[in-house]
Amino acid sequence: MIGSKKKDGQKTQVFVTGWLVMLLAVPAYAWLSQELLDQIDKNRADVAKIKDIVLNGDQKHQAFDRLAILGEKFTTRICGSQELEDSIDYIAEEMRKENIATVYFENVTALKWSRGKEFAEILTPLRRPMSIMSLGSSVGTNGTLTAEIVVVKSFDELKARQDVAGKIVVYNQVWQGYGTSNAYRTRGASEASLKGARGALVRSITDFSIYSPHTGQQDYYENITKIPVACITVEDAEMLQRYQDRNVSVTVSMTTEPVNHGEVITRNLVAEIPGSVRPDEVVIFGGHIDAWDVGTGSMDDGGGVMISWQALSVIKKLGLIPKRTLRVVLWTCEEFGLVGGEAYYNAHKEASDKVSLIMESDHGVFNPYGLKFSGSGLARAIMEEILKDLNDINTTRVLEGGGDSSDTGWWVDEKKVPGVELYSGNENYFYFHHSNGDTMTVLDKDQLDRATILWATAAYAVANLDGLLPRDGDYPTTSSVSTRPLSVPNAATAAMALLIAYQLMRRQQ
Repeated sequence: MIGSKKKDGQKTQVFVTGWLVMLLAVPAYAWLSQELLDQIDKNRADVAKIKDIVLNGDQKHQAFDRLAILGEKFTTRICGSQELEDSIDYIAEEMRKENIATVYFENVTALKWSRGKEFAEILTPLRRPMSIMSLGSSVGTNGTLTAEIVVVKSFDELKARQDVAGKIVVYNQVWQGYGTSNAYRTRGASEASLKGARGALVRSITDFSIYSPHTGQQDYYENITKIPVACITVEDAEMLQRYQDRNVSVTVSMTTEPVNHGEVITRNLVAEIPGSVRPDEVVIFGGHIDAWDVGTGSMDDGGGVMISWQALSVIKKLGLIPKRTLRVVLWTCEEFGLVGGEAYYNAHKEASDKVSLIMESDHGVFNPYGLKFSGSGLARAIMEEILKDLNDINTTRVLEGGGDSSDTGWWVDEKKVPGVELYSGNENYFYFHHSNGDTMTVLDKDQLDRATILWATAAYAVANLDGLLPRDGDYPTTSSVSTRPLSVPNAATAAMALLIAYQLMRRQQ
């Protein structure tokens, strides 16, 4: 009796496994109504045109060539600089030459900071120069600051030490991912000041280094003594740690001359192809036009800027006009506290119900796999169906979550606008981030083309749907289940799964 029950349980387990395999074989479009599927089908010929002109036509490698000009003609697009404003004017003028219907600026108030001269040196127990970069908004040393150092690996270690006053704090924090390690760059000077330090040096926020310092923004606490702060290389931070571990006293001198200039006016750049049916409803896509004053800003975020501009250019050149307005926004001064993105959101958030989708690429444009998507399950299924036309260039994946980027997070998190971030092979992104290594050398012509196709397809196809992408809560009902049969490969997979289950059941008998 016990053996019979066991055998029956095995039969049931095998049968259920077979059905689960079959259900997993059902494609994403089983969620979608035939009406939605028909709307997406109507875009397929246009998507084919987008692919052809970028892969085989006169738009081939144009994204790379344009990006090279942007990064190498306007190299230091730091917030508040003339080069940033000149780059904004340059792109606007080039867009107008392409007869893009609407190109305009929106003024933004931001703080201007410039780097100035900077130098550091180990004085004892040996003389050795150190490569440094002042962190954004840092004050200068007001001459040369010379002091003994104290090395810590964490804020907890800093707080526990009683020998910090009058010294330079060196942070040698372990890399724990950008989100965690970045706290030492943004808060390091303030935490050191609270302990009476005269200056701070922060191990660069990167998981790999070839003696390369990485800059970035830092923020002082309110009502605190502002002390100079700079980043140093991973190699120097680890060397200074070893000196301390051997009980060797180290004296360092640092000279920095940054200037905080106060408030200036900069601009977000906006360009549009008006919609043919619902011009008041929009799909927004873009990147941030500013960059740090090191490298050429080609990766962060020249690539995101360029695939957005190029996507709009391709759609315009092909004469494609979707139902809704396509709007490119190139946000300013992202590196200095998301200034342009926040200003744009505050100016337009009351019209969030008219935004079908918002897209930003700000994590590098490398080998594109697809999109990171934040929104409802139904909206994600729509995006999956749209990207099936890109199977031949391997950019079909739609990841759940991660669609809220630096300049778009408010729209996604507060207004529940569906959001997209580019999903690409950016595992080495922080090797080059905010360093002199952020140049055209880290980018690839063909990958930029494929990312442009992906970006243009997603924006155009969503803008050309009859309705807005459904927001959170608009989940499919029984009436929205597709009547389309399983595709041949998935039907074959399901049939094979049932056949295997049947054979296994027979063996158990």
